[in-house]
Amino acid sequence: MPESATKPLRTAVLADSDTRWKWGALTARRLTGSRSGAAGGAGDTGPTDASDPASRLDGYLLRGRSTPTARQLAEVGVAADSLREVTAVEFLREMRDASYDVVVLALVGGGVQAMLHGLGRSWEARSARPVVVTGYVGVVYEKLTDGLLLRHGADLVLANSLQDAERFRAVYEGVGADASSVTEVALPFLGGAPYTDAHDPYTVVFAAQPSVPSSRADRVYLLDRLIRHARRHPEREVLLKLRSRPGEHTTHIEDLPYQTLVGDADPPPNLHLVYGHMGEVLDRADLLVTVSSTAAMESLHRRVPTAILTDLGVRESLGNHHFVGSGCLTSWDRLDAGHRPEPAPEWVARQGVAAGGDPTGAPYAGAFDTARERVAELLARPGGLPPLAPYYTVETAPGYLPGILARHHLGPDGTPRPGDAVGGPRPGLARRIVRRAARGAYRHGVQRVAPLIRRMGEL
Repeated sequence: MPESATKPLRTAVLADSDTRWKWGALTARRLTGSRSGAAGGAGDTGPTDASDPASRLDGYLLRGRSTPTARQLAEVGVAADSLREVTAVEFLREMRDASYDVVVLALVGGGVQAMLHGLGRSWEARSARPVVVTGYVGVVYEKLTDGLLLRHGADLVLANSLQDAERFRAVYEGVGADASSVTEVALPFLGGAPYTDAHDPYTVVFAAQPSVPSSRADRVYLLDRLIRHARRHPEREVLLKLRSRPGEHTTHIEDLPYQTLVGDADPPPNLHLVYGHMGEVLDRADLLVTVSSTAAMESLHRRVPTAILTDLGVRESLGNHHFVGSGCLTSWDRLDAGHRPEPAPEWVARQGVAAGGDPTGAPYAGAFDTARERVAELLARPGGLPPLAPYYTVETAPGYLPGILARHHLGPDGTPRPGDAVGGPRPGLARRIVRRAARGAYRHGVQRVAPLIRRMGEL
């Protein structure tokens, strides 16, 4: 093992939502062994086999419409040595001279691409640079090619399963891009005790998603079926697991939160709305029901019976097409009648979850071994790492790349636009106060006013 694997590592994680912070921070821990701060709560599951627990983790939250609130961060429960909110340019300013070993970009694809170009410019004068890591927070069921090419250029592009690793390499090789960055791992937040026997009372959990389905009619339908299931089975406890409270946003914008819709219904006393860690909710679950949530992967990993609904069709726009062949596709009618799906072992084994045995043991315990070894090898490379080289450049995508960079206040070459240059003076107190007020107004508009206008337009 290279010497770099035996010393504490410093890692920076840039995330743009609560779920991506969870993925990024836990990924950083598994890559470097950082267990700083609090233990991490229920979101910090599974072992970490890295060499030194003294590694440092610094978190940066990208300012935007999905920047997590303090409540969301507390619910995620993943601690860091430091955590603060930044703009893209402020992050680049910080990274220019910072002595990090690893930088994890837990962002939407466009954000990753902008940071790759911005970091490339920021590190031009350095003799050595950090290892850059990125990936996906869950199931990849849409915009596969677009999202992957926007992530190309990182030293490691993490794939959460064998199936994803094969798909990722095929895309990169298909466009003539270097596919050596693709590294198979697993979702870093899997774990928990395996399901063994029914609880008392028998508990059904419906894992809601912010943007799937998107229409009011479809969401009302799913809520109505959940209510009908609770009434049909009064001896069961039925939980509606929600991702965020009204006014908050996660990775996806939620225009029609179930909390609002349930106010127009008449739920029975055995139906409850719950928040909190999915791991804690799964501790109580006898059946997990969803359309296409990544919660299904957590549930399957723990061998909790898992149902992927077909009521609204099996469609790419819903993401449930990802589960074709899983054995989990079913309908509310069948669930009402007592059906419990049985997952297909071959399908599950390709998804990076435990197909059998202890879900906290092998092979999941070693899922990050290869990635950890690659990080160590890159850090020990004689002469340092070469410059970042994304597939998209002003030559390969002149009509696409500049717009992506501009959204993060970067020019076509990755340099901050005039007026907000890397290394420039930090804004004064008055300017920071104005910025905070404007940011609050912006969030209010995005999170409260805009959804109301969109709902009025549907009337």
